[in-house]
Parts: sequence; structure tokens; C-alpha cells
Amino acid sequence: MLRHFGKLSLMLTVAAGTASNVFGEGFWPTFRGANRTGVSTETGLLQSWPEGGPKLEWEAVGVGRGYASVAVADGKVYTLGDGLSTAGDADEYLTCTDEKTGKQLWATKTGAAYDGHSGKPDWQSSRSTPTIDGNRIYAVTAKGTVVCVDTAGKELWRKDLTEEFGGKKADSWGYSESVLIDGAALICTPGGESNTMVSLDKLTGEKIWSCPRPGDTGAGHASIVISEIGGQKIYVQSTGKGVMGVLAKNGQLLWTYDIDKTTAVIPTPIVRGDLVFFTAGYDRGGALLKQVPTSSGGVEIKELYPLDRNLQNKHGGVVLVGDFLYGNGGSGDGIPQCADLMTGDVKWKAARGKGSGSASITSADGLLFIQYASGMMKLVKAQPDSYEELGSFEIPGSGTRPSWAHPTIVGGKLFIRENDKILCYNVSK
Repeated sequence: MLRHFGKLSLMLTVAAGTASNVFGEGFWPTFRGANRTGVSTETGLLQSWPEGGPKLEWEAVGVGRGYASVAVADGKVYTLGDGLSTAGDADEYLTCTDEKTGKQLWATKTGAAYDGHSGKPDWQSSRSTPTIDGNRIYAVTAKGTVVCVDTAGKELWRKDLTEEFGGKKADSWGYSESVLIDGAALICTPGGESNTMVSLDKLTGEKIWSCPRPGDTGAGHASIVISEIGGQKIYVQSTGKGVMGVLAKNGQLLWTYDIDKTTAVIPTPIVRGDLVFFTAGYDRGGALLKQVPTSSGGVEIKELYPLDRNLQNKHGGVVLVGDFLYGNGGSGDGIPQCADLMTGDVKWKAARGKGSGSASITSADGLLFIQYASGMMKLVKAQPDSYEELGSFEIPGSGTRPSWAHPTIVGGKLFIRENDKILCYNVSK
């Protein structure tokens, strides 16, 4: 327990202000990896795929419907889903799978399945990727309940963000955030004006502090990222109102970058040093901000470039590799593009090919792993010069619902969440 407690807290604190990942083989403890960049330091990966894709090592059955990605630590794979084929009901469960064999080790019920948008069943089901911290796993149900479970599957505590903190979503698609564990605290985003962000004791769920944001329209779908400015730790998060910076030690709201109300704000912000890249879809755009210490001990922001619609990202996220941003541009059109972080200039935009809908992107070893909503998986070179495709395959079992989960690269393996299954591919040389 102590190994991962210290490891995760140190990485989240130190790595947040850098451009590179520091988590190693076999460890992907939360959404977009330990420092939430979606970029891994895994090396020695296949630089191209054979016809039909890399070798499928195993399929794990019984993780249920859902769009949560997988988290991996200590040889276990965790995710959230409802209507499991291995359960006798339609409820939601946190599941644990053996990383080597794909055998399901346990499934713990977290509550009733999310049934929002009754006329749109494809928009239902779980969204939050679990967060692993030592011998505890934390998950957020789409209904807004934080559940803490130990690594044996026993529930330890739960908190309802809507009932206890008056939390609300800025849209009607359910909670998606993966909680942040920082030292002894769990940080999450109920949303709304009164308790926009809260810090809880990770062992008990009791409140440490609360941060109100006047005029906040509700939680988005992003997860909190750590930054450090002027010797102060800052939590950077997006809500339906835009991006904000919160002082970690007491929850003081330091700065905001407000946007007009839009359908949903989904991508997680990217932090590099004192820079924050914020993006939202639905004709909003991407903007680059600089955090600047003030003489009074606070932090303010300087806009390096304003919202640019060419840099918008509906969902699927953006990764920063070197000095370049990679994501799917437009309003969720699924067409990958590359842009210069500092200028916002688009370097290339791929032509329409196989794969449609939004594209979720993870990067490792100079490569982009792109998972389309239609179920197409592609390997692309992470380079600013041109778009170069290195392989592709159709994800088995895809096509019935959108493939919205983000791919996970850890331990030389590619993990894909698809409906009731986790698929594990060997992508190591």
C-alpha cells in the first residue's frame, strides 16, 4: 500500500508541471495515466501493425456496458460498467480483472445503472474511470456518488455529491470525472456555485474544504490536473463554465477563464509548467493560458491566444507530445489533427479515412493510439510534419454502441474497453 500511496502522490505533484510522464511499467492508476496527460513513457513498442492488428492476448468478459476506461496497478485491471453478463441484474459494478489472464476476480455493486436520456440508450451507462491508490479504488457513478472500495472488493464508504454538496452537472449526461488522490486528500468536482470543487479525507470521505465558484453552471466531464506556480500547488479543472485554478491547501479560487454556456465541456485540460491548454467542443475552441504569480501571493492568468475554433475538441481528448497538440478537430468529426501548442497553428489535418465519430487518443513511444467511436483502432506517427498511418484494425464486438472509452497503454499492452469486454493486445516488440 505504501509503495503506491507515495508513488501516486509524488507523481501527481511533481509531474504535473513537466512535459513528460514519470509513471512506469504496469502502472496506469487513473484516467489518462498517473499525471493525466494521456502520454506514457512506454518504449520498445511496435512501430507498425500487421494486417488485422497486433496480437490479441485475451478477452475479459463481464465488465458490463459503459464508457469508462481501465486503470491498471499491481497486476489488476479495474473499470466500471452496468448490466454485466456475469451478474444477474442490470445494476452498475466496479470490476477487477487479472492483468495476465483476463479472469474476472470480483465485481462490487456501486448502485443502480445510469438511466438518463431514456430515449437515447447509447448515452447511458458508466463513464468514470476508477482511480487506484494503494489498497483502495475510488469510482464515481454517473449519478454522482463517490464509492471507495478496497482491493478485495469490499466497500469502505460512499458520498453522494448531489445530496451532500448540492452538486449538479452542466449537462444531462451524468458524472464522468475520475477523482484525484493527492496525499491524504481526495479531490473531486460536484459542480454548481456552492461546492464547485471539494476536498475529502480519502480514508473516510469527510470534507476537508470546499471551493465555491460564483455562476458555475455545473460539473463538466474533465478530471483535475495539478500545477505548481510560485511554490504553490494549484488544482486546474474545467466545468461547464470554463476552466479554473484552485489553491490546493485551502480551496481558494485563484482564477477562472469563463466561456459562454455550451452543450458540454468534456476534455481534461493540459498543464505544462505555467501553461494551461483548455479546449471545448460545440463551436467553442481551444485557448492557451499562462498562470502568473501576483505580488499578493495569488495567481492570475494571461491569455496567450483566445478560443480558436480550429482547436476545439468535442470529446476524445487532446495529448501534448513534444511541443505539439494531437486530437480530433472540428466538432467531434473524428479527423485527427496536429497543432503547435504555443501558436495554435494547425500543422496538419488528416483526410477522412476508415473510422468515424469522435476519436479518443493516447500516446506512447512517439505513437498515437486512436480509437474511433465507430470501433476502428489506428496507429499513427506522432509527428508535426505530416499524418502517417502505421496500422489499423476493427475492434471485435464494436458497432452496437459508440466506442468512447480511451485506450490504455501499459506494460507493453494495449487495453481496449468495448461493451461487456476488455481486450488486451500485445503491442511490444
